[in-house]
Amino acid sequence: MSITAAMVKELRERTGSGMMECKKALVKSNGDLDAAIEQMRKSGLAKADKKSGRTAAEGIVGIKISDDEKTAVIVDVNSETDFVAKGDDFITFVDNVAAALLAAGTIETEEQLLSLEINGATIEHTRRELIAKLGENIAIRRFHKYSSEGGVAGYLHGNRIGVIVDLAKADAELGKDVAMHVAASKPICVNVDQVDPVLVEKEKEIFTAQALESGKPEAIIEKMITGRIKKYLAEVTLEGQAFIKDPDVTVGKLIASKDNSVVNFCRFEVGEGIEKKEENFAEEVMAQVRA
Repeated sequence: MSITAAMVKELRERTGSGMMECKKALVKSNGDLDAAIEQMRKSGLAKADKKSGRTAAEGIVGIKISDDEKTAVIVDVNSETDFVAKGDDFITFVDNVAAALLAAGTIETEEQLLSLEINGATIEHTRRELIAKLGENIAIRRFHKYSSEGGVAGYLHGNRIGVIVDLAKADAELGKDVAMHVAASKPICVNVDQVDPVLVEKEKEIFTAQALESGKPEAIIEKMITGRIKKYLAEVTLEGQAFIKDPDVTVGKLIASKDNSVVNFCRFEVGEGIEKKEENFAEEVMAQVRA
């Protein structure tokens, strides 16, 4: 059967695949459009499995907040390149994943999230089809959901840093200010009580070694260590940090002045903690030319 340009065009519109791939599928199916689509989906999902081990360190963060501002979700979805992350298909996928998570009940595991449906298909199936279409590994790296008794707020810096904040009392303006601060200053927890004692002990060991080198009396060294630990705790806790909009006020004092408190927060930054493979594209091109 003759494969026409119109047939290739229709298949491209329905699958989003390349022209040559569509033409090959139509030839193989003898012009049967539905059979070509089925064959391409099977082939694409197989390719998606092969791409699953590739490093995905680019991507975007998505945030959704319920209309009553009682529930907030944040997702970090990764791709291999920034080019794919900026595409409409990828952005729509992240938005749909966040919306599905917001609408769902309690979701605690990746398996539960991947089993949620968007547009009649599971998130996992949609993800694998998107891998086949875009030609890159796509991974939902992490997600978080807060259901608050007070109120929630969120902030996106571009689409690479996202923060959601859980407040004891609903306050959209304060919530946004705190979320912006967290995005910029990266505190590790809300207050001193939440700091891991192991971290404090490590810092104390470092400060002690530094202080002993000074040769000062033991009583002075003890005061130096205490002062350094106090400064460290202020630097890593949300309440102890100087507020980015007014450095003369700590975030703790700002929140207290509004008769409020931060229950918790979550900050995601695309690519943090992922070891990226260093690429030398000039050498890559030369290697292909030589081949």
